[in-house]
Amino acid sequence: MADKLVFANQKGGVGKTTTTVNLGAYLAQLGKKVLLVDFDPQGNLSSSVGADENSTGIYELINGEVTPQEVIQPTPVENLSVISSNINLTGAGVELIDAPSREYFLQRALRSIEEDWDFICIDCPPSLGILTLNGLTAADYVVIPLQCEYFALEGLSMLVRTIKTVQRELNSSLDILGIVFTMYDSRTRLAQEVVRDVSQYFSGRVFRTIIPRNIRLSEAPSFGIPINKFDPKCQGALAYSKLAEEVVDRV
Repeated sequence: MADKLVFANQKGGVGKTTTTVNLGAYLAQLGKKVLLVDFDPQGNLSSSVGADENSTGIYELINGEVTPQEVIQPTPVENLSVISSNINLTGAGVELIDAPSREYFLQRALRSIEEDWDFICIDCPPSLGILTLNGLTAADYVVIPLQCEYFALEGLSMLVRTIKTVQRELNSSLDILGIVFTMYDSRTRLAQEVVRDVSQYFSGRVFRTIIPRNIRLSEAPSFGIPINKFDPKCQGALAYSKLAEEVVDRV
């Protein structure tokens, strides 16, 4: 049975999609069968692994128009596959509002393939709307990418409250796997303070591995490949490799 990880943070630009893609790629490199699920209408995860964004994908899957097997695409990384997303998913945010059991659409869509994978990694939009609630309801664990800046702390408390609500009302088995610091610049005092404060407040919930600010991580998506195929020796790649090992140890 797959360990289902949802990557969530309502703040944009924190490295959420970068973390989903590259952690998934390194889990695959460790020999795990990994399925990436792009649940963000922007489709950035899909383009980051060279997926065909014009093909049927997650929107058609949650609507019941296709089976999971019909929308799973291979990626340039062995053992790593993807269900793509595109702008059509924007409509789901409206369509699901009045639907019965609207928080369970993604869970139902993935249920039949859970035994086919070691990890299912779900990338959510930067919001706490119905799509992210579907991601949280479908998952076993939450991974929270957190940029080392002041406003990230404010958003973190709101996200944790939402997770607790989901645990109480929708998915009692959901747990926080860990907070991963991203875009870390050791030269700034603020970054060091954010790491210190969050590590103290969320003791035991913070990954030891910290993802540095790294230009190669920013460049890789434009080539449609994860960092382990683009520049496996850069600092960002080495960090995600260590994070994958940490995740395997935690689940």
